[in-house]
Amino acid sequence: MRRLWAPDRRALTAGLILTITFVASESLAVITVLPVVARSLGGLRLYGWALTAFMLTSMIGAVGAGRAADRRGPAAPFVAGLLLFGSGLATAGLATSMVMLVLGRALQGLGAGVVPSVAYSSIGRALPAGLRPRMIALISTAWVAPGLAGPAIAALVAHVFGWRWVFLGLLPLVAITGLVAVAGLSGIRPADQSAAPEHRLIDAIRTSAGVALILAGLTLGFALRALPESGPLIVAGAIAAIPALRRLVPSGTLSARRGLPAAVLSRGLLTFTFFGADSYVTLSITAVRHGSTLEAGLAVTGATVAWTCGAWAQARLSARWEGRRLIRTGLAIILGGVAGLIMLIRFGLPVAVGIAAWTVAGLGMGLANSPILLLVLRETPKGREGRESASVNLADLLGSATGTGVGGAAVAAHAAGDLRLGITLAFVIAAAVGILALLITRRLPAGTTVATPQIAHAAEAD
Repeated sequence: MRRLWAPDRRALTAGLILTITFVASESLAVITVLPVVARSLGGLRLYGWALTAFMLTSMIGAVGAGRAADRRGPAAPFVAGLLLFGSGLATAGLATSMVMLVLGRALQGLGAGVVPSVAYSSIGRALPAGLRPRMIALISTAWVAPGLAGPAIAALVAHVFGWRWVFLGLLPLVAITGLVAVAGLSGIRPADQSAAPEHRLIDAIRTSAGVALILAGLTLGFALRALPESGPLIVAGAIAAIPALRRLVPSGTLSARRGLPAAVLSRGLLTFTFFGADSYVTLSITAVRHGSTLEAGLAVTGATVAWTCGAWAQARLSARWEGRRLIRTGLAIILGGVAGLIMLIRFGLPVAVGIAAWTVAGLGMGLANSPILLLVLRETPKGREGRESASVNLADLLGSATGTGVGGAAVAAHAAGDLRLGITLAFVIAAAVGILALLITRRLPAGTTVATPQIAHAAEAD
């Protein structure tokens, strides 16, 4: 661990930790107060879109940042991302309608998509393989403080000052952490581009727009009972998104080809499963089980802290357990957590059961999430860290967006009726995708997440 804080790495380590801290603060605060925001602006039907829009535009930011990080180094795209993120916070905080809030969230997403691409490419380029599991675990630890205090503070701020200050109050944090992070990133040089084909930004835009059309078609078809009108939207979205997506991810990703392609696909299926359920945990506690915003925040806190514990556990086990064993274990734990949420909704169990179930799911996410990234970095040729990091981030965001969006269509379909049924359907869909992800783990790269026995020994001794 002390090697991460050596003088030549100290600025990078501190910068990445602070960067993830502000992303975590925003994410946990928004998911906690979003039920309050939706009631205030009268936009429960757009609840899912307030989350999905953020993720869809993050895909564009992620691809743009991956290209720029390889071309110019990570500092320049990071600054651009901060400016976009701050503008989105201001727009959402001043929103007078749910549509305006969704637009603000979309602007935030453009900026937020930059952060993981910059972080992953920096880790792949600046750190040896033996230190990467520890760095990923350390970054996960940056979620602890926001996870412990963020949901409770967000609930308190919304109650005392109003929900708008949950957005506006984050602006100073973005400015302060951004300055520190830029200092750490400025020392990383651009990659050698001689053999590294680039992602095309237009493909990211087409993928994002196509997925948006598909989700809009699902919402229109199921929520508004307009199935004839929804078909053309879904078809048009698929025509736009699928060819573009194929060019953005490693060849064979959509068919789960063994090795790197299956790893990238697994990341998308994992985030679909987790965030397809996570996005509706607070809504299920407050709107269905009639718990308080503070109780909903406890579920977010529990999952966040457990995620960090899982990330540290995988770092300790990374030299002894195969990466796919860690991923399978994590997926099984997440599926157990989703099952607990379904029982909470369907059988009217105490809110404490839902909090415990989602805390357990967070542990599974910590175990499964990092090993996929580490396997991708292990398999990535030198000089292509930015491109393949963007592929992982794209899969991350696409999985999160589609999981949240499909769940949102189910919730919107029952927003004026049996909301319990809509949320249950969202959880069931997430679980089904998680089972598919389990099946695909057989195609993941073999071996541990560190490249060689010598590196594994170094990681253990560090």
